[in-house]
Amino acid sequence: MPEILFVTWDGGGNVPPTTGIARELQRRGHAVRFLGHAVQEEALTRAGFEFVRPTRARAFSALDSNSPFTMMAAFGDRGLGRDLLAEVAGRPVDLVVIDCVMVGAIHAAHRAGLRYVVLEHLYDGFYRRGILGGPMGLNLRLRRLRPQAALDAAAMRLVTTVPELDPITPRPPNLRQVGPAVDTGPRVDAGPTVLVSLSTYAFAKMRRSLQALVDAASGLDAKVVVTTGPAIAPETITAPPHVEVHRFVPHVELMPSATLFVGHGGHGSTMQALAHDLPMVLMPMDPLTDQPSVARSVAAAGAARVVAKKATAAELTPVLAELLADGPHRRAAARLGAAVRSLPGATLGADVVEELLRDAAPAPGRPAARP
Repeated sequence: MPEILFVTWDGGGNVPPTTGIARELQRRGHAVRFLGHAVQEEALTRAGFEFVRPTRARAFSALDSNSPFTMMAAFGDRGLGRDLLAEVAGRPVDLVVIDCVMVGAIHAAHRAGLRYVVLEHLYDGFYRRGILGGPMGLNLRLRRLRPQAALDAAAMRLVTTVPELDPITPRPPNLRQVGPAVDTGPRVDAGPTVLVSLSTYAFAKMRRSLQALVDAASGLDAKVVVTTGPAIAPETITAPPHVEVHRFVPHVELMPSATLFVGHGGHGSTMQALAHDLPMVLMPMDPLTDQPSVARSVAAAGAARVVAKKATAAELTPVLAELLADGPHRRAAARLGAAVRSLPGATLGADVVEELLRDAAPAPGRPAARP
């Protein structure tokens, strides 16, 4: 039975596409285990995965208020790379699948001569220009991690998005766009329904933004459902009785009955909303993330409007009303939705991993080098 080790981190939207592909591989009979941050152990084991507890990685939690410097340290963490090498030394694997922003772990796998896949859970264009080509990339290079060399040496780079929104030219020979790994449910007609859901990550001033969106949506002639996520306590949101406020409900349970999705432009939730043919109002929470890029691309395709994080309820209400109504934005969302559904990322991603396993050399033993 092939052994596959996934290396992930506690970032929020990066986890569902990773677990989606891992679950599909597990369903096909492969032995799958995860290495990540300690705070992820409960959720990943509850999801049915074996979890390798880190001993050298920096402590990190998405619920903390992490500065850009903390993020840079987490992305370039050589400690997670050492945990990866120690795990493989004690229990060899056939393939390692590593989150694209865990450059310290990718570097370790590259130097050790392991066979690895880089999983890009965001637009490749933003990954290359916004992360590797920006201040984060400079910081990684100053740490002597050489991310581009490690990407070039990967057995494959899996990009979980659709080509229309993330055109890649020229396309590296070791890159595949397999499509978003999202769940969908059958359509439920519940009348006009607005789903408001921002990030599971603790971005600065996100509670204020969520409150403004709730205030704006409350006056619409529509049902309003709000999920606050783990970073915001539901009781801190003021809402009238007809507005439902929950900490967490899976999007796959809410989106089939929604008419409009209001989110932060995170790649995962945006792709899932498109998979349900939902037009969107997108309010990016952090200019240093891929959220503005995702929001702009969907807006350029005609399926969304982008609003500022500091927008007031009075400014937001007419935008929500416009996108809740019928119009060309619904046709644009349905067209993109068809594209998303035509590329089932979990299935196609697992197919690529199996191709690599069939072509693989014998499983590596003790790593030859350490970072």
